[in-house]
Parts: sequence; structure tokens; C-alpha cells
Amino acid sequence: MTTSIEIPAAGDYRIDGAGSGLSFTTRHFFGLGPVRGTFRIREGRLTVADDVANSEVAATIDAASIDTRNGARDRTVRSAQYLKTDEHPDITFASSGLEQADGQWVLRGTLTVRGNSGPLDVHLSSAAEDGSRLRVRAHSRVDRYAFGVTAMKGMTGRYLDLELDLVADRA
Repeated sequence: MTTSIEIPAAGDYRIDGAGSGLSFTTRHFFGLGPVRGTFRIREGRLTVADDVANSEVAATIDAASIDTRNGARDRTVRSAQYLKTDEHPDITFASSGLEQADGQWVLRGTLTVRGNSGPLDVHLSSAAEDGSRLRVRAHSRVDRYAFGVTAMKGMTGRYLDLELDLVADRA
């Protein structure tokens, strides 16, 4: 995969939740049917360090914002059976490092879902600055079982393939 990464100027950036997007795809019905959906990014920040490997990212996703265009499914995912959004309204990500692996930039970090934390690698597809605005595209794969979301094995897909389109403004 070819990536287009422009190392941004060092500094702090605030994620524009309204201008950013987090979408996912998974499978249901024994892997036969695709499910597509989105979550809203509530808030976040990026700190680009002089040594880019020391850069940091922290983001909060509104767990109850899941939208698959199927109200019954969305209510089930919000329930105690899956995300338990009444008790765990946030899904968070905090980076622990940025490095190049196999010619690609990988943001290493910790994802917390439903009170369960685990490692997550986010692969950068592109990054570019436009004045004081930074746009980053990235992707990742989440194993929901690793975060204690194990309801309806077989009927509901185990993996969520994430696509992130992030917009951030210099703080």
C-alpha cells in the first residue's frame, strides 16, 4: 500500500469532531451480511513533536453515537449486551508511540471499550497540512472479543475494520 505522509509542523492540534469521521464495516448473520456504520468523535488532540516518533494522540468517541441505519441494531449495540453505553459512554484511544514498520507509519496505542483496555495499531494512509489545518486518514482492525464484547458469537462479526478521516486545527 502506498502512503502519502506529510510530516506536519510541530505543535498542538485540536480534533474537529464535526469535520472528522470514523466509519466501520463488519459482518453479521454468520458472516454473510455486511454491516456499515459510523461513530462520532467527541473530542481529541494531537501533539506533533519535533521528533515525530514522540508525537501523541488522544481521542474520545461517543459510544452511543453508533449509526448503522438500523435503529433496532443500534439500540442492541448500545445495550448491556454489547457496549453498555449507559455505564461506558466513551470509547477512548491514547497513543504510545509512532513508528515506521514495513515502509508505513503506524500509531501504536491503547483502546478502551466498555472499561476494557488493549493495544491497537492504527495505520496511517495519508497526512497533509493545509495552513493551520491537518488532515489524516488511517485504518485499523478491532477484535471486539479482546475488549469483552462477546455477545452473539457467530451471528455478529468478531472484527470491525475502521476507517478514520481526521481533521484537526492548530491549537
